[in-house]
Amino acid sequence: MLSLLAAQLLNGLAIGMIYALTAFGLSIIKGLLNVPNFAHGAFYALGAYVCFAALQLGLPFALALLAAFLVPALVGALVERLGVARLMRGPYLYQLLFLFGVALIMEQLIIIIWGTSGLSATAPEWLQGAFDLGFTYLPKYLVFNGAMAALTIAVVWLLIERTRLGSQIRAGIDKREMAQCLGINVAGLVTTGFALGAGLAGLSGGLVLPLLGANSTMGAEMLSIAFVVLVIGGLGSLYGALAAGVLVGLIQSVSAVFAPAASTVLIYVAMVATLMIRPQGLFGER
Repeated sequence: MLSLLAAQLLNGLAIGMIYALTAFGLSIIKGLLNVPNFAHGAFYALGAYVCFAALQLGLPFALALLAAFLVPALVGALVERLGVARLMRGPYLYQLLFLFGVALIMEQLIIIIWGTSGLSATAPEWLQGAFDLGFTYLPKYLVFNGAMAALTIAVVWLLIERTRLGSQIRAGIDKREMAQCLGINVAGLVTTGFALGAGLAGLSGGLVLPLLGANSTMGAEMLSIAFVVLVIGGLGSLYGALAAGVLVGLIQSVSAVFAPAASTVLIYVAMVATLMIRPQGLFGER
């Protein structure tokens, strides 16, 4: 039992990093716009399908992952510039409805282009097989998944915390009006942040393709988990997205040992408990 629990903890950590990466992008967008991005799951699904298409064209896996980031990032920038930015001065509800509509359109376009059947791809040969840890076998691709998610989060964190662009993004999140008074191009900043968040969601979709495959409902499934992570960590908190993503992954994996049927519902129980005890989330300030 202990070896099984230890194996599930490792699996949960790797999956949790994917949740954290997806929620990290969602948190950036929520912080800049103060609007939940209901299209985030659609960008995640788009990344998976773009990665699949790139692999079908014979591109190396690294380039397929790059495409999974760049295409959703470009689409995200267009969505923000052509839609969200035009609705900024209107009621809050307009932006929510617009993003919800974008999600539905993207989901239907995916079905039109790739169909409703699930698609799958194999990991590169050097990532196939598993590490023998003595008490369990840990798939190499699962380790790669967690490591890539962690590396990407670290790079984005350095971008936000150690660069001029990052300082402007933080200013736009914390003090939007003050940033505008200081001459910062907040409109361009929001577009960049939205594109970055959408790209991170797409990269997450590309990373999970060899693990879970791609299907037309994957976006809605990940969106619900990403929002759970966002609420538990704290709305707009980047540190919270990381901590809560790992926590949700561990809850899901460990509960699969003791109560498999409840492994999904327990993460929603954790969200409700967080709202009751600390409504602002683990790392939220308000």
